[in-house]
Amino acid sequence: MTDRIKERLQTLRAEADTATERAEVAEAKNKKYEQIILEKDQEITSLNHKLGVLDAQLEATEAKLAEAKAAKEEGEQSKTTNEGLQRKIQLLEDELDAAERNAKETMEKLRQVDIKADHFERQTQNLQREILEWEQKYEASQEKFRKAQAELDELVQSMENL
Repeated sequence: MTDRIKERLQTLRAEADTATERAEVAEAKNKKYEQIILEKDQEITSLNHKLGVLDAQLEATEAKLAEAKAAKEEGEQSKTTNEGLQRKIQLLEDELDAAERNAKETMEKLRQVDIKADHFERQTQNLQREILEWEQKYEASQEKFRKAQAELDELVQSMENL
């Protein structure tokens, strides 16, 4: 009879140890995912800053382009000046195209980072749910262990009284 109780206690202890180990692993994973989310948040902040800089550059480039086009339309300057302005317009348009491409790329990267952040957030929530389940299982195991310990203590007491 006591062998069965000892075996049961050993089984409960092993289950409790396993549950504790799994909870620790889940907590480590959760910390890892929280760090990844923090890094992604920082990356998003960086990309947002970059986007702001690119938007400012785009506005400045568009302003320069508008000025160059206005100067071209006025026709007050000589042919040489006009050719120079046309080259400048072309350079500004190229800059604008590059800035627009950069802005599109940055927006795409930002979208991908958002998607990844959402994914990691879902993973973190799932891990948190899993940790809660393991904690509940651990508490239930602890309760079973306490009951079994109490029963064992009662059995030992009754055996000593015999």
